[in-house]
Amino acid sequence: MLQASLPQLVAGLIPLLLSLTVHEYAHAWTASRLGDDTAEREGRFTLNPLAHIDPLGTIILPLVLAFTGSGFMFGWAKPVPVNPARFRRDVHMGRGMAWTAAAGPLSNVGLAVIAAVAAGLLMRYAPETLNRGSGLRELVGSMLGTNVVLALFNLIPVPPLDGSRIVDGYMPFRFRPTWERITALAPFLLLGVFFFGGRLIAGPSDYVMSLLLRLAYSIGAA
Repeated sequence: MLQASLPQLVAGLIPLLLSLTVHEYAHAWTASRLGDDTAEREGRFTLNPLAHIDPLGTIILPLVLAFTGSGFMFGWAKPVPVNPARFRRDVHMGRGMAWTAAAGPLSNVGLAVIAAVAAGLLMRYAPETLNRGSGLRELVGSMLGTNVVLALFNLIPVPPLDGSRIVDGYMPFRFRPTWERITALAPFLLLGVFFFGGRLIAGPSDYVMSLLLRLAYSIGAA
C-alpha cells in the first residue's frame, strides 16, 4: 500500500527528476566546456528529463521508497558519457574528469541554495503558502532535502560515484597503487554504500541542512 499521499508523491518525484536532470546536464556542460562533445552527439546535452531517465533509478526505486514510506526520495539517472580523450590539449585528462565529476554535486548544492532562498522569500512575502500540509511547503522542502542528499551521496569516493573521479584526478602518484587496489573492490564497496550510505552522510547532511535553513530563516526575517 502506498505510504505517501499523491501530493506527497508528486512533491517528491518532481524535485528528484529536476535535480537528477540538472546533475547530469552539469556533467555534460562541463565536459563540453573542456572540449568533449560526446554527450551532445548522443543527445544528452539537454535539460529534457526524458533524455536522462534510468528506468530503475529514476522511476522504480523512487516509487518503491514511496510505497515503503521511507520518508525521502532518492535515485539516479543515466550517467552522461564523457570521453577524456576528446578534452582540449591544454586540459589534463585526470583533472578534466575530476572537474566534470564535481560539476554534478555542485549543481545540486546550487539547487539546494536556490530552494533555501525561495523558502526564505516565501516566509517573508507569502508565509501562508508554507502552512503545514501545503503542497508548496512539501515541494520546497523536498527540493532542499533531495539536493543536499544527492550532493553528499555522490561525493562519497567509491566508484562509480562522482567522488571517486574527483579523488582519482588528484590522487598523488605515490598513492595510486593503493587507490587502484581500493577501486578494484568497487562492486563490494558500492554495495556497502547503498546499505550504509545514509548513515555516512547523516551527520554532514544535517549540518548542511541546518545552514540552509538558517539562510532561509534569515531571509524570511529580514
